[in-house]
Amino acid sequence: MKTGEHRIVTKITLGLSGAVGHDPAAAIFVGNELIAAVEEERLIRKKHAKEEWPFLAARQVMQIAGVRSVDIDHVAIPYAPISLFSKARWHYAYRHWYAPDRSVDSLINGNRRYNRYYKELGGLLEKLHIPKAATKVVPVRHQLAHASSVYHLNETDQKTAILCLDSKGEYSNVFIGYGFQGEIVRLKEFYNPDSLCGMYAALTDYLGFEILDGEFKVMGMAPYGDPNKYDLSSLASFDGKKFKVNNTLISTIGLRRYKAKLKGHYFSKKLVDMLGPRREGNLTDDPYVHYAAAIQQLYEDMTIQIMESYLSDILKQSGRLAIAGTGAMNIRLNKRLAEHPLVKELIVHPACGDAGTAIGAAAYVARKNSGKLAPLKNVSLGPTFNNKVCIEACQRNREKPNWRELEDPFAEAAELLANGKVVAWMRGPMEFGPRALGNRCIFANPTEPDIVKSINKRVKFREHWRPFSTSVLDSMAADFFEKSYDDKYMCISQQVKEPWRSEYPFITSNDGTGRSQCVNEENNPELYKLLTMFQEKSGHGVLMNTALSRPGEALVCSPDDALNTFMGTDLEYLIMQDILITKREETSNW
Repeated sequence: MKTGEHRIVTKITLGLSGAVGHDPAAAIFVGNELIAAVEEERLIRKKHAKEEWPFLAARQVMQIAGVRSVDIDHVAIPYAPISLFSKARWHYAYRHWYAPDRSVDSLINGNRRYNRYYKELGGLLEKLHIPKAATKVVPVRHQLAHASSVYHLNETDQKTAILCLDSKGEYSNVFIGYGFQGEIVRLKEFYNPDSLCGMYAALTDYLGFEILDGEFKVMGMAPYGDPNKYDLSSLASFDGKKFKVNNTLISTIGLRRYKAKLKGHYFSKKLVDMLGPRREGNLTDDPYVHYAAAIQQLYEDMTIQIMESYLSDILKQSGRLAIAGTGAMNIRLNKRLAEHPLVKELIVHPACGDAGTAIGAAAYVARKNSGKLAPLKNVSLGPTFNNKVCIEACQRNREKPNWRELEDPFAEAAELLANGKVVAWMRGPMEFGPRALGNRCIFANPTEPDIVKSINKRVKFREHWRPFSTSVLDSMAADFFEKSYDDKYMCISQQVKEPWRSEYPFITSNDGTGRSQCVNEENNPELYKLLTMFQEKSGHGVLMNTALSRPGEALVCSPDDALNTFMGTDLEYLIMQDILITKREETSNW
């Protein structure tokens, strides 16, 4: 090394999420580049992996990155202590006066969850053999981790407005600010219980669904109802400065909670008195379908009002809006944001739930230490498996499936799909986030008669009114959508043009909107190749795409997972890497 030169030391940052009890994950940055990210649920086969730590996920990302435990410089966590002098704890205490134990505890012992988390984190690092003395643990506030996940991986020279909508962090659940020159500036936060996501979650609970998964069903049902038939405006208010939920009705704790069958709910008996019994029958019944429509509209309207009140000046400068947090999974809200006159570019983090805070916390620390981060190109960030591993999984599977190695798996899959077959597909690195984006999917020809009925009968068992997602070649996006947002991650609801709505039944709701992935060669070369071949054989550059998993299960990760799903359903074809798998014909013992 010449005199005067400085050796650049590459910092390695491990991000670990799961601080609030669900969706633990791990992500790793080497220098300024995100190398790997994996969700624990995929490895332990337990959806959302509640109350688990990302032990296996951390080991997996280190293995993918080729990093040893002793190489880790920083461990970033999306949870941080909140000062007693912060408005957050006093706001919580004031708004929960009716539950004195919670109110006083937020003031006297307001960081108890963080303290417990930090203590248990030490045990995780010990299990991972990450040396405490040589590794710095960096707490990052939860909403700041969400903000970093979407801003720092999409940073430009322009100011970027940032809006994070979340159910629960330390205390904050709505973050409003902007990013500029690598710094994230906070303009406003709202604190528990005043949460837009909490409002939506309470109605999800009232409508008979599980929080974390049921919100998708409420959103999917909303187009079938009339949002003006019932007025839900009493649930929350925004006066241009303050957002406040009516916690005599929703986001209740303690004695205010409605209880049934020994289970407490996130709403009060007063809400039941106002709206009627909690749904137990069909969601499409009156009034429940209209409640779904009304809460969706209220959620959208209030988000727009908050955005306009606090971010208009920033948006007038650049038109860039970045959103994250659990609430950013609402693709109908995202469509309205994308179409807002002030928004020229909408950036949605593809893993905007709590699993994504593993990326966000690590991104925040990596940006500080390594400079501007490499942009996010795709979310194919998990493990991949070669043909040998796939064959070995077939050989040890107790069902002893038939398998053969293919010279061209893309041509084989395109031929099967063109002939109306449903194909399970597992190739390349596992996706990170809630969407199946081409690597762990079930594909089908959307023009095939009764294809939805076939998929539901074979594996998915979904409600008849729920449309399926699609993967669309970028070359046909302008012809397919009324307005294409170049959405590579299925984050924004899109209006499908006629006659495609008629030609491709069951990919849109009754308002003509659907969830689609726009596929280009750079972002996803293998899915692009499959779609191109399917188009050559069928004349259609679009495939129905649903996750390779059974209802209630996490997306498959390994060949063993894929085989278990395949053998446990009525699927006929599975392609893993270059291996085509079919089932043995049943033989009679008579």
